[in-house]
Amino acid sequence: MFIDTHTHLYDEQLMSEEDAMIQRALDAGVTKMYMPNCDSSTVKDMLHLADKWPEHCYPMMGLHPTYVKENYKEELAGVEKWLAERKFYALGEIGLDYYWDLTFKTQQIEAFETQIDWALKYDLPIVIHSRESTQDCIDIVSRKQNGKLRGIFHCFGGSMEEAVQISELGLYMGIGGVVTFKKSNLPEILKEIGIKHVVLETDAPYLAPVPYRGKRNESSYIPLIAEKIGDIMGMSAADVGDITSLNAEKVFR
Repeated sequence: MFIDTHTHLYDEQLMSEEDAMIQRALDAGVTKMYMPNCDSSTVKDMLHLADKWPEHCYPMMGLHPTYVKENYKEELAGVEKWLAERKFYALGEIGLDYYWDLTFKTQQIEAFETQIDWALKYDLPIVIHSRESTQDCIDIVSRKQNGKLRGIFHCFGGSMEEAVQISELGLYMGIGGVVTFKKSNLPEILKEIGIKHVVLETDAPYLAPVPYRGKRNESSYIPLIAEKIGDIMGMSAADVGDITSLNAEKVFR
């Protein structure tokens, strides 16, 4: 069994063949797929999949940092409203992004902190986007960690030091297709810290693993990521799947 802890199944690149795409994932042994939200525009299609495939597709609710704009307070109000109305499995994807645009950096930080507070209120995990901002995200999580905060640093691409800090906070690192890339530093980090604090993800339709790098990603490629991690750690892909799935279940309960 494998779990994809981060997949944008509702993306238009994937929705054109939603049934076939999800069936391919199930055929590959990927039995659970967790879907991060971006903003109010992505909720409808995400919930469509969650309601159509309730045993396999699990929705999160949150405001993605790159979607934090002038109307961020209105968007946050929408997130809060949805959290009160139906079941979600995490606050995600939330966090900070310093790569694309720093115009709304202060607002990103406010949105991140607010949504962490909601995660604690509803006893939900957080799924963190931390592009070019990992240490700042770690620092904020550290201030908010009261022993009850759990979650995942999605698409982890930080340093060894940051990986250690994340594990010491009791959070997990989402490892995806990047681990299969030649210049990735993830093999060295995994060898050092092990997979006790690792979960699998695709971030589909982005960051497809080798041999599909540069093409559209999908959840059925999770076993390729597990195979690579198995090669690094000296264990089978099945064992990687079992361990990381148990980790994911601890996060999402």
